[in-house]
Amino acid sequence: MRVFFDTNVLVSAFLARGLCADLLRLVLAEHTLVSSEVVISELREVLSRKGKLPIAQIHAIETFLRDQPIAPRPEQTLELGLIDADDEWVVASAVLIDADLFVTGDQGVLACVAPPIPIINPRGCWEQLRSPG
Repeated sequence: MRVFFDTNVLVSAFLARGLCADLLRLVLAEHTLVSSEVVISELREVLSRKGKLPIAQIHAIETFLRDQPIAPRPEQTLELGLIDADDEWVVASAVLIDADLFVTGDQGVLACVAPPIPIINPRGCWEQLRSPG
């Protein structure tokens, strides 16, 4: 399964122990992590500003992510009516790279009325990927 993590899930995976870090390990071991230029750009900024990580560590994370399939910035959004316009670009990126699942903790994205791909929170993703069959 091709799994796309929203920026907030990756931030949690890289800055804290817990569900998102465990989920990242599970996806890397048993599925395909896919990402995008949009997410990498957001992640770089958040890890620097909020995470206060050293530039070398941010670069290592970016290099690691670039070893996975990466979508270019989409030419346009899907106009899903999301509250945050930046989220429109992230979801469009997931569709562009043909993700099977979009994982986010963002309530505005989770509330999408007509998602183009399944959108699920980290706990739901964990349960779905861990369930047999």
